[in-house]
Amino acid sequence: MPDMILPLEKTCKTALTKTGIPGFSYCLNPYVGCAHACVYCYASFMCRFTGHKEPWGDFVDVKVNFPQVLAKQLKGRSVLEGRIILGSVTDAYQPAEAWYKLTRSCLEALAGHPSLEVEILTKSALVVRDLPLLQKLPRCSVGFTVTTVNEKAARVLEPGAPPPGLRLAAARQLAEAGIPVWVFIAPVLPGVGDSEKDLTGLFKELKRAGVKEVLADTLNPYPTVARRLKKVYRGHFPEALADLELCCAEPEFYRRKIEKMLAGISVRFGCRLSLV
Repeated sequence: MPDMILPLEKTCKTALTKTGIPGFSYCLNPYVGCAHACVYCYASFMCRFTGHKEPWGDFVDVKVNFPQVLAKQLKGRSVLEGRIILGSVTDAYQPAEAWYKLTRSCLEALAGHPSLEVEILTKSALVVRDLPLLQKLPRCSVGFTVTTVNEKAARVLEPGAPPPGLRLAAARQLAEAGIPVWVFIAPVLPGVGDSEKDLTGLFKELKRAGVKEVLADTLNPYPTVARRLKKVYRGHFPEALADLELCCAEPEFYRRKIEKMLAGISVRFGCRLSLV
């Protein structure tokens, strides 16, 4: 991945989009692509819809008129109800947000619609910047994706994302300010973050951060994702390659094993666990 991605500014025709994600009515994605460049990212399928030839993680499009389009969609409508996820195929708090503030402007627009429930999913501590706005939203929660607390492994697998320790510090700060927070362990990484020791260490850090709600999912070995992961494993985690190949060959067997382990660990640490 390049050291720095130069975002491309574009315009959009719609902002608030209906979604088929279970439990949600709408999604908001102010950016196309994501500079976090997570090797396992499921959203990489979006590449074929973007017109970009660069690999996923090497480009970011900024929908510069996104907040204005959202405000127009919200204006004059009958009362909107339902849950909105902010960042379903991008991270709404990726590095470009620090400059463009599109997500911040969206939250300002949504503050006038208390019947909408806003859920943010991010890997960035930048969300803390908008704490005063989050407190104005009567129905808002923030989820932080944390796959591992091993920062060396995270630098390899999530090269553009803030370290997991910063995410958990941000989770604690939001929780102490009264914002409901949760952590998404997704995907559980075969051979890298899925041992009893690894997961116990992760839940220990979650408890220290005050996180009590946890959602978890195992790796869905899409062919493109599996190819990228195998390449990275060969270079950085060769001892774990057999675990990854087992997960890809027997995903249901692997899933049952991990779900049983997670259930036991979450009880020990007093976390409410949900499995995707």
